[in-house]
Amino acid sequence: MVKNNHSMEDIMEREKGLNKGLKTKQITMIAIGGAIGTGLFLGSSLAIGLAGPSVILSYAVGALIALLLMGCLAEMTVAHPTTGSFGAYAEKYVNSWSGFAIRYSYWFALICSIGTEVTAVALYMRYWFPSVPNAVWIILFAAILLYVNATTVKLFGAVEYWFSVVKIVAIVGFIILATVVIFGADSSSNIGIQNYFNDGGFFPHGFWGMWMGIFISLFSYLSIEMIAVSAGEAEDPRKAVPIALKSAVIRLILFYIVTLILMLMIVPWGMAGADKSPFVKVMEILNIPGAASVMNFVVLIAALSAMNSQLYISTRMMFSLSRGGFAPKKLGELNKRQVPTKALFASIIGIVIATVFSIFKPESALSLMISISSFGAMFAWFMIFITHLFFRKKYKAKDGEKLPVRMIGYPYLTILGAVLLASVVLSTWFSPDFKATLLVGFPWLLFISICYFVWKKVNEARNRVIKNELEEEHII
Repeated sequence: MVKNNHSMEDIMEREKGLNKGLKTKQITMIAIGGAIGTGLFLGSSLAIGLAGPSVILSYAVGALIALLLMGCLAEMTVAHPTTGSFGAYAEKYVNSWSGFAIRYSYWFALICSIGTEVTAVALYMRYWFPSVPNAVWIILFAAILLYVNATTVKLFGAVEYWFSVVKIVAIVGFIILATVVIFGADSSSNIGIQNYFNDGGFFPHGFWGMWMGIFISLFSYLSIEMIAVSAGEAEDPRKAVPIALKSAVIRLILFYIVTLILMLMIVPWGMAGADKSPFVKVMEILNIPGAASVMNFVVLIAALSAMNSQLYISTRMMFSLSRGGFAPKKLGELNKRQVPTKALFASIIGIVIATVFSIFKPESALSLMISISSFGAMFAWFMIFITHLFFRKKYKAKDGEKLPVRMIGYPYLTILGAVLLASVVLSTWFSPDFKATLLVGFPWLLFISICYFVWKKVNEARNRVIKNELEEEHII
């Protein structure tokens, strides 16, 4: 019998069984791995095309929204470390529909985002093998990462840790190299701060271009919230989560904004395109032998890392839905290594979608997958802000214990984050490039709401039958 209005203790109890094998450094890297992927290495080219040099402001505003979000999420996660995370918090502190809608929307966003990453993988492989069809690379790398995720959480954590180390080393190396090149460039070169103001000025497409750039920046920062989901498999979540959150936010803001500042001094913004990573273009412009190929390898690792993280989190979200009675019971089962493999295989739909797009619409596959995948994740982000408002009012600590982590500026900064996020997402309706976000998003919310109310009616009818059977047997 499935009941509504569970306590957090009930929710955490039903989600038990996963292997708590993730260390603090691995949890940090999961968030970085998810967020430093296609959004930075390839998606940034779309943002630069929209905003020009003002993309730096776009990513700064996006970073502010991400920072406010993580403050809210850290407070709730340390209080209740569970795999269902913000979906479970919404179920408890807002209502059952919220828990259902957030988890399914976030799961849908993740599986589409997996498709975005695997589409990027195919683009990167074309750098070396231009004649090999994209679908070959999609299928090959999907099979490898499915194996990693199906084995043990410790193997996943180890692979993701080293994937992320490669990315961080590469980005730090890029920052050092770019800094040396910029300060060593002579006045006759095309390298320098003048690139911010050439070709239309700092705002070549006006305020609107910068504002739409924020949307891409939010897509880039998506996945930083993965820390909260992975807390359910952390060895010591109360210690790990605050450290991991702070570390991940600082690194992401530093990496994204500093790299864009330096990149735009070397590559004129008009040269940014979606055919290859802007990082690779920098290396080509600098004409360092073999450097472009090395950087292409790094961005390939970045996409695989993000895909790996998203596959992990989408699996746990489906596991949480199943354990909550919102999805088929089979999807909540664990194998002998304590991995929900059935939920894993239910989460590869995005790879199938990406394969179809890469075959039939290769020229627009990336922007299409970004638009489709963004709504669910941004809806989840918005609901995290809303849930935090309810959480602070309703939370009751055990034995009068104070919250170990508290969001500063409550409720004003929580509301600011929600308003900024909603404003950016709703603005996509007026953008031809990203209108698909709301064209897909609103029908999706309607569809998922209908599914919820159908589920609720069926569940209530089943519960009545079970109750009547028990009464007839004089059990209750």
